[in-house]
Amino acid sequence: MTELDFAKKIQALGGKAYLVGGAVRDKFRGVTAHDRDYCVTGVEEKNFAEAFPNAAKFGKSFPVYSVDIDAAHCEVAFARTERKVGTGYRGFEILFAPSVTIEQDLYRRDTTINAMAIELLSGELVDPFGGREDVLNKKIRAVSEHFTDDPVRALRAARQAAQFGFEICAETVEAMRRCEPELAREPSERIFDELETALKTDKPSTFFRSLERAGLLEATFPEIAQLRGKIQPTAFHPEGDAYEHTMQIVDDVAAINPKPLVRFAALAHDLGKGTTPQEMLPHHYRHEQRGLEVLNQMNRRMTLPNDWKKAAALVIREHMRAPRLERAAKIVDLLLNVNASILGVKDFCDIIRVDNHGLPPYLEHAQEIIGELLKIGGKDVPPELHGADIGKWIREQRIRRFVTIRGSWSSLASDGSFSV
Repeated sequence: MTELDFAKKIQALGGKAYLVGGAVRDKFRGVTAHDRDYCVTGVEEKNFAEAFPNAAKFGKSFPVYSVDIDAAHCEVAFARTERKVGTGYRGFEILFAPSVTIEQDLYRRDTTINAMAIELLSGELVDPFGGREDVLNKKIRAVSEHFTDDPVRALRAARQAAQFGFEICAETVEAMRRCEPELAREPSERIFDELETALKTDKPSTFFRSLERAGLLEATFPEIAQLRGKIQPTAFHPEGDAYEHTMQIVDDVAAINPKPLVRFAALAHDLGKGTTPQEMLPHHYRHEQRGLEVLNQMNRRMTLPNDWKKAAALVIREHMRAPRLERAAKIVDLLLNVNASILGVKDFCDIIRVDNHGLPPYLEHAQEIIGELLKIGGKDVPPELHGADIGKWIREQRIRRFVTIRGSWSSLASDGSFSV
């Protein structure tokens, strides 16, 4: 079914169909939308369900249907209004009925850039709150005083700023600030969802800086907030304190690696500096060990995906010593551990390269070296060896192989192989 066919079927039921949300916003941003969501007015749900028998229904508080339009699964919702009657995201009384207008539906949305609609048959833009102008001016602005009804909208505004490179209007920053009391009671998974989306943006630091500007960083990401003011030796970190360093690192890693898991590991690499005693500053001795404790604390607070936790723990443990290792045995052990980890060699090296402003030779050629080390395996073990002696022999042979390779950096061929 085409979008036009869908609109005509809604018209036949006595209603109107609108394109809403991100697809309208992205139209005026000049980019292709990933999803297309629709809103229907003037139609009873039972009539809609009869007209679209293959549509799957979901949603608890209000019905949303998945309809195949232009070969894509699209969400179709009925225009609705909301009234705050409690706290948090469940504290709403929701009304959806044929009498609800598209303007009333848009009024309940978070920011103006998401509060526009296009009527499908006429092509008319419905923009009662100036969303198109805000898109053109690159502004994030709350639709109304109801912005604070759902405290997570504060995180969405910060995420939108990072996602689109827009500036949050001063009055909206103040509205975000008023969300702080309820944010502490929000389910942690809602906070994590916004974090994950923010880490997918081109400049994740904007998300955290926007929360900081609104006084919400402590309430949402206290482990990041406590990095502020933790000064560092200027010879190694001219960008400033541990917070400024972390913001720079996560942005620089985001510029070369698209994976949220990798970007989170970069964000977490210096978490331990937030707990450095004031009398120790500007030094941060043993911040790697403390960083693992802070990571565990963060996990208890919001339950991180296990892969994220493992990746961050690896980078926290190894980011200081990896660029400085010299002993062959330690280098071999690290390379093989990284190769077997959830991060893998490239992702690990992306973070180390950014944090250390370069890589030591063994990491620069890590993939090639690991390929050579893994050529030595169980098939090569002398038959008289058994049990733990097998693993010991393989490790010793791999260390010897690395020593030979290290003595022959110049023999690295253009095809990535070593001739030694």
